[in-house]
Amino acid sequence: MASAMKGSLFSALHRVSQRGGRSLVSPCCSLWGQNNQFNSQITKTRCASRAIINNSDQQTGVSRHFSSMSERKSMLRLHAVTLKHSDYEDDLDEARWDIPEEETQLDPTDQRKMEEEEEATWWLYDGTQESRDVLAAMRAEKAEKDRWIKNASPPVRVSEIDERGRSYGRGSRKSAHARVWIQPGEGEIVVNRRDFLSYFPRETHRAHVLGPFIASQTCGKFDVIAVVEGGGLSGQAGAIRLGLARALEKYNPDYRPPMKRHGFLTRDPRMVERKKVGRVKARKSPQWVRR
Repeated sequence: MASAMKGSLFSALHRVSQRGGRSLVSPCCSLWGQNNQFNSQITKTRCASRAIINNSDQQTGVSRHFSSMSERKSMLRLHAVTLKHSDYEDDLDEARWDIPEEETQLDPTDQRKMEEEEEATWWLYDGTQESRDVLAAMRAEKAEKDRWIKNASPPVRVSEIDERGRSYGRGSRKSAHARVWIQPGEGEIVVNRRDFLSYFPRETHRAHVLGPFIASQTCGKFDVIAVVEGGGLSGQAGAIRLGLARALEKYNPDYRPPMKRHGFLTRDPRMVERKKVGRVKARKSPQWVRR
C-alpha cells in the first residue's frame, strides 16, 4: 500500500512539474529520504531502550512482553500523546497489591484456653508423630471431661405460666392419667367438676393428694382444677399428686428441692402384675390337697 501511495505521489508531482516548468520530484525525494533516516534513528533508539529495560528486568526478576517491532515497518507517530502524572516506577512493590486475608477473631475465653494448653504442653511437643498423637489424645480426654462436667451441671429452670396465670402438670399412676392446672387462689380443689372431699371419701387418698402442698408450704395459696380418667381411686390420687407437684415446679422452680426430697416428682412405676397360668392370681397358688 505504501509503494502504491509512493508511485501515485511521484506521478502527481511529475505532472505538476511539467505544467509549471519546475521539477518537484527531487525535493520530494529528498524529503522522503530525510523521513526514512529519522524513522531509522527512532527505531535504533527504541531498540537500545528495550535492551536496557530487559537487562534491568533480568536483574530485578520482572518479566515483560514486547511486540516484535522489527517484523513490521517502523512508522513515525504523528498524533499527539498525553502522559498523565503518575508513578511509573519499574520496580513495583508487589506486597501492596496483596489482598490481606481475613483474620479469624477468637473468643477471649478460647484464646486463653489455647494459651494455657500451649504452656502446659510445650515440653511435650517436639515435632514428631508420637508427640502429635499424645497431644491429640490429651485434647480428646479433656474434651470428654468438659462434656461430663457440662452434663452433670443442673439445667436452668424457669417459670412456665400461661396467659391466664396458670401452670400445667401431667401425672400418671398405674392405669390412671391426670391433667392438673393451678393458679393463685383460696385453696379450692375441683376433680372432674366435683368437690375434692366428695370425690375422695378416704382420708388416705386426700392426704396423698395434698402432699406437694405440704412439702412446698403452699397450702391454701392455689386453686386446683384436675381432670383424671382411668384406674381406681388409689391410682387417680397418685396421678393427681404427680401432676400437682409438676405444676407447682413449673409455677416456681424454688418448690422443686423439697418436693424432690420427699419423692413427689418421681413417677411410681409399680403396676399390677399379670396372672400366671396354673396360679390363682399373679403368684397365689391353688389350695394343695394331700389326698
